[in-house]
Amino acid sequence: MVISPMLALLIAIVVAALVAVAQWLHGRRISRVSTLAFGPGGRPAAWTSATTPLIVIAAGCVTWGLIILAVIDPRIRTDEAIREASKHLLIAFDASPSMYLEDAGPDIDKMSRASWAGEVMQGVLDRLDPATTRISLVAFYTDAYPIFRETFDKEVIRNALDGLPLYTAFKPGPTRLQEGVIKALDVAKPWMPGSATLVVISDGDTLGSSNRPHLPASIADTIVIGVGDPYRTTAVAGHASRQDTASLKQLAARLGGTFHQGNELHLPSALLDDLTMIQPRLGDEGSLRQIAIILLVCGAAILALIGPVLSLLGQPRTWMNARRLPAAGGVA
Repeated sequence: MVISPMLALLIAIVVAALVAVAQWLHGRRISRVSTLAFGPGGRPAAWTSATTPLIVIAAGCVTWGLIILAVIDPRIRTDEAIREASKHLLIAFDASPSMYLEDAGPDIDKMSRASWAGEVMQGVLDRLDPATTRISLVAFYTDAYPIFRETFDKEVIRNALDGLPLYTAFKPGPTRLQEGVIKALDVAKPWMPGSATLVVISDGDTLGSSNRPHLPASIADTIVIGVGDPYRTTAVAGHASRQDTASLKQLAARLGGTFHQGNELHLPSALLDDLTMIQPRLGDEGSLRQIAIILLVCGAAILALIGPVLSLLGQPRTWMNARRLPAAGGVA
């Protein structure tokens, strides 16, 4: 059973509630001898009223801290990456001439669709664990060619997605979006099942009804990112071009994935966090462990010290002075 931080918090609240009930029952039992313990008033020092909520909170903190430390293993980040790939990122990149039209990006000064696609992919690349994730890049236009296969170097991928005119490597003609994706998926067939994420970046094209893409077992997640202005057309090679949002959404549906309108927006963090090839951020878990250690130490210190402190300082001052006076008179 996997215990999440929220489940650990729920367990801690339940434990704190049980401790609160136990404190209440204990208070009822000792009320019978309160006069013997605290004098004629039958009440301890005023500050002791804060001990019950303090004990309840401390018990909850100790419970939550122990659970978090038990379920989150300490991780040490080493400078030397261990080259054992367990995750893959497959990028199918549209390299057609229309991808170099400058109508993409959130700023007034637009950039080319290809360059903005590289900016959007930057958010994905920044979240990769370079020690365990390999990246493959396949460019498609009238055909599809692998540019890089299973590289650990994110910088070469950034350079390739920085507006390089990749269309010069292809014969001119119409963009074959679906056929390009099908050929890109051939790269993922040898990989382990459920180990890869497919990202398709394109400004769209008309999809054929035949040769529907079939995902290999290795593909766990699919994202189709649309770039290019979806409303305004721009002339290229004698015809008008704009983002074909309908075909990209249809492609995402055929792949069982998610379509993201990326002409002005980066991929949302919630979407990235759910991807198989995104590893948990060590900083997040490290911070959670640090909080758990602090709460555990503070809670345990309170529970350990509250008893002796109550014994020494819990009686009302007038009752303590009254008890000392006869002893002092007897010595005189």
